[in-house]
Amino acid sequence: EIAKGGSRVVFLGDSITHYFELGGSGMGKTVWDRYWAGAPYNALNLGFAADRTEHLLWRITEGGQLDGYEAKVIVLMIGTNNTGQRNDSPAVTIAGVKKILSVIAEKQPKATTVLCAILPRGERADHPMRRRNAIVNRELQKYADGRKVVWCDFTDKFLFADGTMPPGLMPDFLHPREEGYMIWTSAIFPIV
Repeated sequence: EIAKGGSRVVFLGDSITHYFELGGSGMGKTVWDRYWAGAPYNALNLGFAADRTEHLLWRITEGGQLDGYEAKVIVLMIGTNNTGQRNDSPAVTIAGVKKILSVIAEKQPKATTVLCAILPRGERADHPMRRRNAIVNRELQKYADGRKVVWCDFTDKFLFADGTMPPGLMPDFLHPREEGYMIWTSAIFPIV
């Protein structure tokens, strides 16, 4: 996909990003195909299921996934598997994302990075993973300068006013269904 070239928008992340272009069971393919797959963006999805920050970092350094082309926009959402899968501290997750941002700046100096907040995880507001992600998000937004790194937080669109998650939007309280991918697209489309 990288070698084909022509991608102006590149998505980096974990399974949430990966499933954006997949079909079946309410995944995001319909939204991906309508908004991102074709011209003018010819988006490239470099999300990979189960990735943590260190995996993504390896893919963009040793794996060369940002080499040999010039993107206009990089959309980055990563960290939920650090805070949830392995229960990393917010500080560890933040350090990983910060390093990823520095590699993006080095390898894609002309690109603007849309740094997306980690989506809410867990059904209720008091869920430990939800609280860790909120701490990470509060710190990550400090890395956005509004020019080369633009902060995009649309997590409130995934929640009721009391902080609970609407049934069906993210059936496993982690991965969005098609409606969730439309929420994501609506949030970043004006920035892109």
